[in-house]
Amino acid sequence: MVVGAFPMAKLLYLGIRQVSKPLANRIKEAARRSEFFKTYICLPPAQLYHWVEMRTKMRIMGFRGTVIKPLNEEAAAELGAELLGEATIFIVGGGCLVLEYWRHQAQQRHKEEEQRAAWNALRDEVGHLALALEALQAQVQAAPPQGALEELRTELQEVRAQLCNPGQSASQAVSASKK
Repeated sequence: MVVGAFPMAKLLYLGIRQVSKPLANRIKEAARRSEFFKTYICLPPAQLYHWVEMRTKMRIMGFRGTVIKPLNEEAAAELGAELLGEATIFIVGGGCLVLEYWRHQAQQRHKEEEQRAAWNALRDEVGHLALALEALQAQVQAAPPQGALEELRTELQEVRAQLCNPGQSASQAVSASKK
């Protein structure tokens, strides 16, 4: 079961948006019933919306100086409640978008920090390897040359030969050991 790959945050945001629709409907019903809500919260935006809408329509049709009559109270309350419900859904949706953006930015920062940490670890590892390489190069340079090793081998063989046959000369022992 792949739970980590499932976008739980997106599902949560979708759930919040779905819950906002019934919430908007309740706000609309409360706006229709409450006189305070109707008078001070629903009517002014509804009248303004009606005025802008009618003025725009009149200008499009060519009527410039026409006086626009305000909506009656019942129609304005209904329009205001609808505007309030739509505004609630819009605000919840916008809030979900902002939260998703912040979440994505946090993930991006976390990913960049991990990449930066990995890069620094690799850089440190390369530094350690460079130091080890320098140490090995110093050891190689400090080692005796190859000719000196050959001389030491021949001397070692001569010493072995003398130890094995104390009566022979060194050159005879070396030639005997080579056979």
